[in-house]
Amino acid sequence: GEPIRVLVTGAAGQIAYSLLYSIAKGDVFGKEQPLVLVLLDITPMMTVLEGVVMELQDCALPLLREVIPTDKEEVAFKDLDIAILVGSMPRREGMERKDLLKANVKIFKSQGAALDKYAKKTVKVVVVGNPANTNCLIASKSAPSIPKENFSCLTRLDHNRAKSQIALKLGVTANDVKNVIIWGNHSSTQYPDVNHAKVNVKGKEVGVYEAIKDDSWLKGDFILVVQHRGAAVIKARKLSSAMSAAKAICDHVRDIWFGTPAGEFVSMGVISDGNSYGVPEDLIYSFPVVIKDKTWKFVEGLPINDFSREKMDLTAKELTEEKETAVEFLSSA
Repeated sequence: GEPIRVLVTGAAGQIAYSLLYSIAKGDVFGKEQPLVLVLLDITPMMTVLEGVVMELQDCALPLLREVIPTDKEEVAFKDLDIAILVGSMPRREGMERKDLLKANVKIFKSQGAALDKYAKKTVKVVVVGNPANTNCLIASKSAPSIPKENFSCLTRLDHNRAKSQIALKLGVTANDVKNVIIWGNHSSTQYPDVNHAKVNVKGKEVGVYEAIKDDSWLKGDFILVVQHRGAAVIKARKLSSAMSAAKAICDHVRDIWFGTPAGEFVSMGVISDGNSYGVPEDLIYSFPVVIKDKTWKFVEGLPINDFSREKMDLTAKELTEEKETAVEFLSSA
């Protein structure tokens, strides 16, 4: 078959280091699909990137047709089938969220414009670099000729964390848990919702609330653990989540490519336009979605209780504020 062109930005960084091997060996696009991997990073990282290229060559992977390391956007974004935007300005100590937003607006405005100019119009764009939702919105706004629906941001790591906490609590595997939802922002205001989640216990499918029988844990510690898991990993590892982030990116992209399993939905940050859950338009907000033929749709008609409503509104408010700040920077960037 024809190779597909896959871009990974921030390619010399630690998430990419965990991600590239999985993509190149066929875990994401299938064992038959040849690939051209395009690796973008900033100029000072090019020597490190050369080392990553050597390692990819040394893996001797049959699907990998070509690896293109570059620090130039016009090379990186050309004719892409998929762009995985991992690279972003990380938050440094003493940095306000506003400073972080300003630096990232510049990056994602530039990358959005490059997508608009050089990539295929069918390109799927996944934003990982934080603040992921708002970076994704800026990239989309800077690429007006690419459909908004083609942009998504990663909340699959949070989704996987939620699944895993439920599985650990019940002594089942993560595969036995389905249809958890992450609503909203990939930040500590996100709302992990298990009101509609199901778990397979001894061959029988039951609701998570029914299976766990501990509402105060589900409404308290469970939510807090998922919301603050990233910070807990940093505290322990002195580095941010890389292995688990890479696995979540693989899950997210594979689902875009091949669709979601029947009867299951996943969480993805997508454009909120036309949603039926009272989330303001023109935000990249994490919703439950199903995917078929590389096209996602909102899962409709889930009843939302007052507890959920309050949490969903809170994270929407944060996203609205972030967007307003970012759009101010965008007009001056």
